[in-house]
Amino acid sequence: MSGRREEILDAALAIADEHGLDAVSMRALAERVGVTPMALYRHVKDKAELLDGMVGRLLAALVRSGAVEDLAWDERLNALAYAVREVTGRHPWAAQLLFARPAVTPDGVRAVDIIYVALIEAGVPESEVPRLERLVSTFVIGFAASEASGRFSPGPVDPRSRRGQLPNGELPGHTRLGPWLDLPVDLTAEFEADLADIRRLIVAAARPGGASGGL
Repeated sequence: MSGRREEILDAALAIADEHGLDAVSMRALAERVGVTPMALYRHVKDKAELLDGMVGRLLAALVRSGAVEDLAWDERLNALAYAVREVTGRHPWAAQLLFARPAVTPDGVRAVDIIYVALIEAGVPESEVPRLERLVSTFVIGFAASEASGRFSPGPVDPRSRRGQLPNGELPGHTRLGPWLDLPVDLTAEFEADLADIRRLIVAAARPGGASGGL
């Protein structure tokens, strides 16, 4: 990556951090780096390529922070999952972008390949690997996005529990689960439990007949 392109991507990340992803535009970016909008097109041909570059930069950080090369397959997936959560904690807008853009840059494809290899090493049939990669990625990014956006509250009581404070009979499921819905939410413990469930699904898929029967 050229030094100028790196500077442009750094500026785009900074704008998103300061003002949100919607504020990232070619005009705003040109003002930030001190060039005309037309000058940017020598380094990024359009907004789509800019967003892809931002995804690549985020996923490169995941691969570096995951330090996954020497880990067992399940530890590798855990490291990558925690790296996603850490990156979206620092950049709350990042999960939205990771959801919206495919991994097409070299760094993005490398992150997906880490998951592919982990699933293969777990014994998952090759025909099932792409589907399970999508399941893993969707869970991890979805959890991170929900946490970063405030949909999962980090406070003592999950705001979803308020839907249970309704007259008896209107929402029988909420009424019955009221005592549980009003408990404090430990999002880290919940994330770890969800990852454990994902690992069990992967192990089940690796068994003969497991992919079709258990998932």
